[in-house]
Amino acid sequence: MQNKPIVYAWIFARGGSEGLPGKNIKMLNGQPLIAYAIQTALESKYIDKVFVSTDDAAIIKIAREYGAEVPFVRPAELASSRAPERLAWRHAVEWVKESGLTEMEVMVSLPPTAPLRTAAEVDRGIETFLSGEWDTVLSICATNRHPSFNVVRLTEDGSAELAVPLETKVTRRQDCPPLYDITTAFYVTAPAFVLAEDSFWNGRVGAVEIPEAHAVDIDTALDFEFTEFLMKKRSVNGNR
Repeated sequence: MQNKPIVYAWIFARGGSEGLPGKNIKMLNGQPLIAYAIQTALESKYIDKVFVSTDDAAIIKIAREYGAEVPFVRPAELASSRAPERLAWRHAVEWVKESGLTEMEVMVSLPPTAPLRTAAEVDRGIETFLSGEWDTVLSICATNRHPSFNVVRLTEDGSAELAVPLETKVTRRQDCPPLYDITTAFYVTAPAFVLAEDSFWNGRVGAVEIPEAHAVDIDTALDFEFTEFLMKKRSVNGNR
């Protein structure tokens, strides 16, 4: 591949998890949750290096066992539940600049909580970013709920009304304008943009649609059980 940019994947994984303690290294269908993100990054045809940013010694050990580099321990002030993850991104970008490594041209964030995404989908996200049209590319999937059909808000008197009423009444969700959920499968951006902006919405945002079955984001014990069910079903059917 000629003139290939330098692409580094970063997996940001705190040791503390309030919704599901220890989730990033909890065993999922035979291996720690974070291992799936590492393996996906290693399978990508664009990603040159795979890094993990964490504050947790157990995560460091497991990440290295599965082939990721862990070049530092994330500072405690960047690892609390109140710390915006964007600050951990900036810390990673700044570390690369100071490390003597070849400068990172494309940054890919692969949250460990989305183990069903594929390397091919991540590569589509990178390719979309490399088109030069976007400051950030994220993953999306078609939503099953719509604020103009089956999402309501409660008024002061306790009555329910559609969250976003349409001028023309619809009787089927499929007749509503298409909307999408942002998934946590991947985020692709430029290091300079991470340093300059506090939100990806401050720039041009592109999106790559992935199947709903790949868009699971593990936050609770129920999410974990559902994801393991899907994985075991795929194993029976001969798929990853």
